[in-house]
Amino acid sequence: MGKASIILIAIVLFVIITFLYWKITRGFGEKEYGKKMWENWGTRTFYWTGALFISGGITVLLIYLLKWGNVLAF
Repeated sequence: MGKASIILIAIVLFVIITFLYWKITRGFGEKEYGKKMWENWGTRTFYWTGALFISGGITVLLIYLLKWGNVLAF
């Protein structure tokens, strides 16, 4: 596998994990902060910062596990 395909796999994993995180936690975030606070950009920025960090961490973990399991070779 070339570097381009590994980068593509990492990007696809990141997007899928971010989407799943958003689908699972969207309602919770809105309920937790309230409708009025949720419309505030500061609250959403805090939410998306956490979402991107969590998605990035899970993506790195999955890439490491795929490398450890000899599914990816780089």
